[in-house]
Amino acid sequence: MIRFIFRILGFWLFAGAFVALVLDGARSITSGDLIITPMGSTWFALHSDSLNLAQAVIQRNVHPYVWDPVMISILAAPTWLVIGIISLLFIAVGKKRRGVVEG
Repeated sequence: MIRFIFRILGFWLFAGAFVALVLDGARSITSGDLIITPMGSTWFALHSDSLNLAQAVIQRNVHPYVWDPVMISILAAPTWLVIGIISLLFIAVGKKRRGVVEG
């Protein structure tokens, strides 16, 4: 049952990544330039308070270096790429194993 939930969540996230890719493509076509929306801009537009909270939690409880080189790089990457990679991880975790009989 848990694998099923991971697969469903992965496919929903994959659909979201595809929507983000289509939005970037449509914006690029209308403007005539290549427009790539960074993950940080998308997260800030959706819920800026949680972005600020994530920064504070990571810098205080994990390590400041995890925020600056690691998370800043992730937040600078295209939204569709970040969500797509996360969705593929969820799908891989939820994948059925071969040779295992579930019952």
